[in-house]
Amino acid sequence: MSHVNAALTPRARLRLARLIVEQGWTYSAAATMFMVAPRTARKWAERYRAEGAAGMADRSSRPRRSPAKTPPRVVRRIVRLRWRRRFGPVQIAGRLGMPVSTVHAVLVRCRLNRLSAIDRVTGEPLRRYEHDHPGSLLHVDVTKFGNIPDGGGHRFVGRQQGKRNREATAKRTGQRNHRYEPRPGTSFVHTVIDDYSRLAYLEIHADENAATAIGVLRRAVAWYADHGVTIQRVLSDNGSAYKSHAWNDACTELGITPKRTRPYRPQTNGKIERFHRTLADGWAYARFYTSETQRRAALPGWLHFYNHHRPHSAIGGQPPITRLTNLPGHHS
Repeated sequence: MSHVNAALTPRARLRLARLIVEQGWTYSAAATMFMVAPRTARKWAERYRAEGAAGMADRSSRPRRSPAKTPPRVVRRIVRLRWRRRFGPVQIAGRLGMPVSTVHAVLVRCRLNRLSAIDRVTGEPLRRYEHDHPGSLLHVDVTKFGNIPDGGGHRFVGRQQGKRNREATAKRTGQRNHRYEPRPGTSFVHTVIDDYSRLAYLEIHADENAATAIGVLRRAVAWYADHGVTIQRVLSDNGSAYKSHAWNDACTELGITPKRTRPYRPQTNGKIERFHRTLADGWAYARFYTSETQRRAALPGWLHFYNHHRPHSAIGGQPPITRLTNLPGHHS
């Protein structure tokens, strides 16, 4: 592809050069026809004589020598301070005694100008991965949301009204803690995400024990099978449910290889961690709910929107279901 500001494309350059070299046009006449300067016409004609049609291609404008280029050892020091200390351009420039603009240019060139590209724990560049087909890996996890009292929670009605709503709900349900304070309870949302397609499966339960997690996995595997996806591996954190013998036995029965993340490394399961944030913003706290029942009733609709209609930035702006449309037997 030609440079965006180029007056001639490679094909137009070839036509210009052939008019001059093969048909005897003058530089001025050919330049007038193609609306360029005569010296430009001469340049392409001479390059055609020397190299033929191959000489019409674009060439790099990078200079042969860059005497003012930042030395490699200085680049390494800049990168090291960025990785290990999370310093910004101003701090790095002050430490090394060099212009801020130079430091920023080096960080941009090394793709480290944004701290979001660096792992917060290790300081190393983030290593992103994606399995190559649906079902190759499932991510599973549990996220928790406090139940909404009758009349709405404090996020929308304020703390004073929220406190009164919790008290009214406790009088109806009888749920209180050991201090006799209202206890709305917790919703445990068991989430399952396919690594390749990002297709999600959710269930809400009152706990996160092994029996519940295994039941969710069985139903999720059957749900994915209905979409033409066969599960091969499942990745979880080191929660007690996923470390249990019952979980391993269930995975063996289903023909799935269980895998776990390294302790204190949630980044390995980052796709589902990011999904939890989307879930909170798009469903759990997206609007005013007058009760927990109303919020739970809204979950299936939101999940359908996420899987079938919501553009996903990690898969080219398409919804997750589009990555399943070409599976064998999907349209049978």
